[in-house]
Amino acid sequence: MIRRLYEWILALAGKPSAPWALGAVAFAESSFFPVPPDAMLVPMAVSRPDKVWLYATIATVTSVLGGIAGYAIGALLFDSVGQWLFQLYGLTDKAHTFQESYAKYGHWVILLKGLTPIPYKLVTITSGFAHYDLFWFIALSIITRGARFFVLAGLLGRYGISIRAVLDRHLNVVVAISVVIIILGFFALKVVF
Repeated sequence: MIRRLYEWILALAGKPSAPWALGAVAFAESSFFPVPPDAMLVPMAVSRPDKVWLYATIATVTSVLGGIAGYAIGALLFDSVGQWLFQLYGLTDKAHTFQESYAKYGHWVILLKGLTPIPYKLVTITSGFAHYDLFWFIALSIITRGARFFVLAGLLGRYGISIRAVLDRHLNVVVAISVVIIILGFFALKVVF
């Protein structure tokens, strides 16, 4: 199943709809969708290294726009949709502690969490819930999401052929390691907050 999805994304990279699909996933991941855009960005970039910077730009812009939607969920819908998302990730009791950390460390929380495999939607929704300054939220989101996707694009642009060879041979191992990293990120989030 993973191999078919990978091959589908590689085939998608050659189609005109590829940037739209990447943008939709990056937008959705920042507000409600559980799959990170890296799952599309990596195969697309190794398939089309000539478009790696375009893909990083699309992922950054749409991720920030999705982050604004997540912020709105936190600010306007936390009692319904926001609570549901926090329950989904088992972090309901941590939401208030996370909110309090914004008073002291808001800039750092956004900058650091935006770079990690911890779902960015938790940061965006909590930023809205904590009524973090919207201007600073957007500015810091541009910095952190841009850094994440452009560093990844640089690595993929430089080592894409080697990375594709590894993915082609060891896709299941790479996916398993990625899942473990994401799970560890959730545990780190629960420990820290």
